[in-house]
This record gives sequence, structure tokens and C-alpha cells, in this order.
Amino acid sequence: MKILLAEDEIELSNALVMILKHSGFTVDAVYDGQEAYDYAKVGSYDGLVLDIMMPKMDGMSVLKKLRSEGISTPALFLTAKSEIDDRIKGLDIGADDYLTKPFDMGELLARIRAMLRRKADFTPADLSCGNLVLRRATFELSTPDHPPIALAGREFQMMEMLLESPGRVISVDTFMDRIWADGSADSDVVWVYISNLRKKLKKLDADVEIRSTRGVGYSIAPAKSD
Repeated sequence: MKILLAEDEIELSNALVMILKHSGFTVDAVYDGQEAYDYAKVGSYDGLVLDIMMPKMDGMSVLKKLRSEGISTPALFLTAKSEIDDRIKGLDIGADDYLTKPFDMGELLARIRAMLRRKADFTPADLSCGNLVLRRATFELSTPDHPPIALAGREFQMMEMLLESPGRVISVDTFMDRIWADGSADSDVVWVYISNLRKKLKKLDADVEIRSTRGVGYSIAPAKSD
């Protein structure tokens, strides 16, 4: 499970990173709201832990902007504010939970685990974009007029990442971190897998395409008309 931690207090951030990693999480730590937004927009995270009071952009503004762009990654706010109005505002803009400083590290871990369980409970069995459907139970891609095509494990993981947020650009580094975290391949392998997936979309007459954004990454979106 991969967590984005946005906390501008360096000592607290370092302590949280150490505890989260010790508990089995992979963690990216950032120290201001703009970085938090930039990372969350292009990264593929299982959960966000956001301090509210941060430089450049506060945590609520970060989450509000992400939610407006269709990014539904579960999020937990950390804050020194305990007023009920602040909690209501945070939940109303799309936060999943809210923890007031100072907090017990065990409670934070429990809340993160609960947040991620809720995400798993509501994970749809199928993902779709246009006429293309990815069936999670069978690792199959299908369109209405063609037999389904079975995907290999890493092909499935890449297509799942693309279809979880259609239109969102996913960087090569993000694919490498999530799928080849063991260092078993170099970044050229991403292009090879993308090429194979594009051939399968063509075979299925899918009305969507995998687009390349030079120097940034890949996204899936409706095919451009000729």
C-alpha cells in the first residue's frame, strides 16, 4: 500500500514516515500543499494523509482541487484545529477521516487501515471507459462486439491504473514504482507493455486509446476522431 504524506513539520514528518514504513506502507513525503497536489495528481496512491495548515496551499484546498478533477483517493486530514465546523468542512469537501493533533501514532495507523479497508469494500468489480470494460475478477478486457481478451498480470495492473482515473496522466516512474518495485526491469519495459495494450485495444475495436504525453506519461481517454 502506497501513502502520500503531506506534513510541513519536518520532525513529525520524519517520525510518521518511519512508523508507516515499519508498518508495511510505502511512503512519499512532501512538505507543502503545492507538492501534495502535484504528487497526488500524477501518482497512484492508496491513501493521502494531509496536514491542513501547509505553505503554498492548505490541505483542504489540495483535496478540493483533487476531488474536482475526479481523483477519489481516500484522504485523512491531520490538523491542530479541533472545532466541529472545521471537521464538517473537511468531510464535506471529500475527506474520509480527520485526526486532531496531538494524536497517538497507534490511532493514526488504525484510522489509515480503516480508511483503506473502506476503499477496498467499495472497489468496483469492473472498470470502464467508453465501450471498454476491464473485469477485475477474470483479468479480461472486453468490448460489446468482441470476445474478451485475457491480460497477463502486469498488463492487467497497468490497465487497472489507467482505468481507475480515465484522462489522468500516469508517469513512467509511477508505473515502475507500483509494478516493477523489485527493480527487475528498466523503464523501457513500460513502453513495451503500453504498445502491447494498444494492440489489444485495436483488436477489440475499443473507442478509447492510450495517449502519450511526451516527458510526462500515459493516460486513457476517448479516441480522437480522424
